[in-house]
Amino acid sequence: MTKTWAVLHDRNARLFLTAVTVSGFGTSALWLVSGIWVKDLTGSDGLAALCMLAMWAPTLAGPLLGALADRVPRKPLLIGGSLLPAALLPVLFAVDSPDRVWLVLTVLCVYGAAGVVHDAAESALVAGAVAPPLLGGFNGLRMAVTEGMKLVAPLAGAGLYALQGGPGVALLDAITFLLAALLYAGLRVRQSRPDPVTPPTSTGSGDQPSGWTATAAEAPRRRPTATHRRTPSRRTPAGAGTRHIWAHPILRPLVLAGGTTMLFAGLNGALIYAVIDGLGHSPAYAGALYAAQGAGSVAVGLVSGPALRRLGERRFAAYGIALTAVAAGLRAIPSDPPALACSAAIGAGLPCVLIAALTAVQRETPDALLGRAVATAHTLMYTPNVLGLAAGAALVELVDQRPLSALLGVAWLATAVPLFQRPASASRIASRSPSDANPA
Repeated sequence: MTKTWAVLHDRNARLFLTAVTVSGFGTSALWLVSGIWVKDLTGSDGLAALCMLAMWAPTLAGPLLGALADRVPRKPLLIGGSLLPAALLPVLFAVDSPDRVWLVLTVLCVYGAAGVVHDAAESALVAGAVAPPLLGGFNGLRMAVTEGMKLVAPLAGAGLYALQGGPGVALLDAITFLLAALLYAGLRVRQSRPDPVTPPTSTGSGDQPSGWTATAAEAPRRRPTATHRRTPSRRTPAGAGTRHIWAHPILRPLVLAGGTTMLFAGLNGALIYAVIDGLGHSPAYAGALYAAQGAGSVAVGLVSGPALRRLGERRFAAYGIALTAVAAGLRAIPSDPPALACSAAIGAGLPCVLIAALTAVQRETPDALLGRAVATAHTLMYTPNVLGLAAGAALVELVDQRPLSALLGVAWLATAVPLFQRPASASRIASRSPSDANPA
């Protein structure tokens, strides 16, 4: 836990985490209330479901939206990305009838697009504003904070909605974004103009923390070898992030494992009410299962920094996938204690590959390409979750939940096996010096 405290003692990391906590509270509250609000106005389950789709749809354009984080100074972009939703959310005060529901969906879509840009800028800025040895711990704490907000904010949002309606929740969310913008303004980073080509010996980031310099031991982790013989210009195409991830022997398996994990997570999530039926409870029991899952995610977020340093990204991700797969398979047991334990285990295991992949992208990507790479990784990892939810919703109508859960667990477990092996190509690249590489 020493390194976890080191993250909290780092000024930039502390400001980032506080901003994530504040804005995450408002986002989680709006996430729940928007669907309830539209359902109350229209009586339509389909329109209520479109609220979630509107927020997620911009993720598909992640590689394009993420390019902004490589072409615009990141700290101002992060501040602007918080001020835009703050200015936009008051538009929802005008929503008072079914024929104005389109305003909710439009605002949520823009909200989601701003979130994609914001996440890319934040992850890219963190890579330069927080010392590399603290990145894994920071990403874990960020996950813990995000999941923690999902436990408390929806309840607070629902209570505020009961008292003040949808506009009250929109105002709360706007205030949280204003506070986050003030916190981001306090970050101490040095902005640098993008260079067309960065020498291979460079270990710094375009946005460095004031007073921090990479040590010789940390430098190889920040700018690994032959793959980064040349650092691309920020004017390179948006698809450069995709090409970088796909060609990188460390990033490709982690991001693919993250996408596969989220596909299976979608399938597993679609079975939740069938699991509850098998336990003989009402649908409201989902709240207990989600709370257990959230608690597991908070716990793993707090220990992910030390675990990443001890195991490395690949094994940390593999152990997390294995834990999640076993827990998903054991949901076939129709008993309350195993169901709650499995939910907690899924919550602990599922974030591991996501934390590992993001940390690896931050460490293994040139600064000028980092915004696009992060946004691309998010698209590749999170889009399959939507597909899994759709496929699971169809399968659960055709197949009994118990054998389906057991088969899902076995298939999911198989995806962890390749991560336990270090690829030979990565070993060869790690052993080469920049002078051995052919010029780009």
